[in-house]
Amino acid sequence: KKACFKAAKEHNIPEDPNKILVNKVMETVSDLYYINMPVVEMMCSDGADGEGIMSKSVSSHSDLIPGVYEGGLKVWECTFDLMDYLAEAEIEFTNKTVLDLGCGAGLLGIVALRGKAGEVHFQDYNSTVIDEITLPNVVANCRNDSPRLGTGDNRKTSKPPSKRPKKAQGLPNALAKCRFFSGGWSEVSQLLLSSSKPFSKYNIILTSETIYNTDYYSALHDTLAQLLDKKGRVYLASKVHYFGVGGGIYLFEKFVEERNIFRTSVVKIIDKGLQRYIIEMAFK
Repeated sequence: KKACFKAAKEHNIPEDPNKILVNKVMETVSDLYYINMPVVEMMCSDGADGEGIMSKSVSSHSDLIPGVYEGGLKVWECTFDLMDYLAEAEIEFTNKTVLDLGCGAGLLGIVALRGKAGEVHFQDYNSTVIDEITLPNVVANCRNDSPRLGTGDNRKTSKPPSKRPKKAQGLPNALAKCRFFSGGWSEVSQLLLSSSKPFSKYNIILTSETIYNTDYYSALHDTLAQLLDKKGRVYLASKVHYFGVGGGIYLFEKFVEERNIFRTSVVKIIDKGLQRYIIEMAFK
């Protein structure tokens, strides 16, 4: 079965990134700035977003519409599991090239930035998610007054970044390390590998709740195989099973085993509620 086709696109960071935060309501989650989703949904509910995914999601009462909207408008719980694991295991990001695959809010990539990653790329299926959620979140966390990433010392405050900074001096260092992509996994892979821009394979790929649909396993596996550095690591978070769509850890591990390219190991099991897993993947 083939994954849905969606053309790949790179999203440019505006010259004045602060404009992205105008009219955005920010909250904090796990010491990171995060855009208030109900406000975004309200502003785009009349089809104002180019893809119309907000209104389609609301009208269909669904967080997933295969091939149309792939869940990036909400933060799924395994994202927080993976954030916790990265901290507990003291995963080293310094100077690493990192991909947040199926990024949604981009929190995993922001954690990598906070860990002094050398370069962080964000990918989501939907361009609306990148423009309305990922980019604002990354910009807010790359501001000089943001927790840990900037030069300020207000890590413990939940005060949102001010809309008018005292000085706007081009891109903050952390933001200059970022690139943003929308589109299907296979298409984004081809865009990166065929681009005239220099591209280094990723030392670390972070991905959460991306194995819910078995139809997408081939595209996901091939993307990981094409984009991961030969000594790189993939950290994948997932529920044991996704009711209604059929995917889950055991089916994905079986799929990977049959392809015989990666080895997988379970590095953490979370037993609260529906069992959830963190697995590490590396080339054999």
